[in-house]
Amino acid sequence: MLYYLLYPLAKYWSAFYVFKYSTFRAIYAALTAVLVTFLIGKFVINKLNKMKASQPIREDGPKTHQLKTGTPTMGGIIIIIAVLFSVLMWAKLDNGFILLSLFTFVFFAVLGGLDDYIKLVKKNSKGLSIKVKLIGQILGAGAIIAFLFFNPVHAGLATHIKIPLVKFPVNLGVLYFVFVAVVIIGWSNAVNFTDGLDGLATGSLLFTTLALAVVIYVVGHIKFSEYLKIVYVPEASELVIFCAAIVGACLGFLWYNSHPAQVFMGDVGSLPLGAVLGLFSVLVKLELLIVLIGGIFVMEAFSVLIQITSFRLFKKRVFKMAPLHHHFELKGMPESKIVIRFWIVAILIALASLSLLKLR
Repeated sequence: MLYYLLYPLAKYWSAFYVFKYSTFRAIYAALTAVLVTFLIGKFVINKLNKMKASQPIREDGPKTHQLKTGTPTMGGIIIIIAVLFSVLMWAKLDNGFILLSLFTFVFFAVLGGLDDYIKLVKKNSKGLSIKVKLIGQILGAGAIIAFLFFNPVHAGLATHIKIPLVKFPVNLGVLYFVFVAVVIIGWSNAVNFTDGLDGLATGSLLFTTLALAVVIYVVGHIKFSEYLKIVYVPEASELVIFCAAIVGACLGFLWYNSHPAQVFMGDVGSLPLGAVLGLFSVLVKLELLIVLIGGIFVMEAFSVLIQITSFRLFKKRVFKMAPLHHHFELKGMPESKIVIRFWIVAILIALASLSLLKLR
């Protein structure tokens, strides 16, 4: 919005020319998101407390979690408001990628909010059934696929994927659209699985999204993309602003979500954040690189998959409890130490993954 109001004034005062650059607007998008979380955070938390919007604590989980009883959930509302306000203020709203990202963000936020609402009303920690939630995610992914089908990201590589360390892209044909659905739904659930300890998902998202913003900026910059020999996607540079808004919102939310948490993110925050991360990777044609950049979320998701598969096939559990962070809790590791160590791993993985942009 501010771009349309202030950039035209550059012909009268050259200082307004800075609004042309996505990097300038990204910095202020992050700062705006932080400011919004601080302005509304306490208000939202108080409202959730008055509504007694606390999620029931699983009795089969770590005993230390019983101390969290009464802590309000649905704190992701703070992130949603901060990100939307920031993006609407600083991004170019005629950019197709921004519009698609806003749709994805809102759609999965509504789905996650409905899940949280059912948990709160029925006091059932399971919320929506797995089947209903999956159908909702498939519908959201289907709408995204329809957009990509009629508006291919890159005419020559519309159904191709780029494999890290491999020079040539791989064409999946029609199966590419199934792959897109798996990426978006998988990331939505991966972030949701990680949201189990105070600040764990929030901090990990901050580092992962920051690294992804670097990748998106490079892909959207013609000189950098040519130098690194990666696909150039002109509209992608605007997504840096969306990433910056997420980084700022997570940073502000961490103020309230750090141990001991005053509020939990809930599905209303984790589902849309995960979905847009998956979408970003699709739009910049680096669908597999995000698996490395966001390795902490992949690790958490795979721990759940391994646990379920092992139990159903062999009636044995590989971990004391899944996702993985609960396994370490049950082994006696303090929650704050688990969170900090996962953050460290997230940072190291993100930094190492960025080096793959140059390696072939």
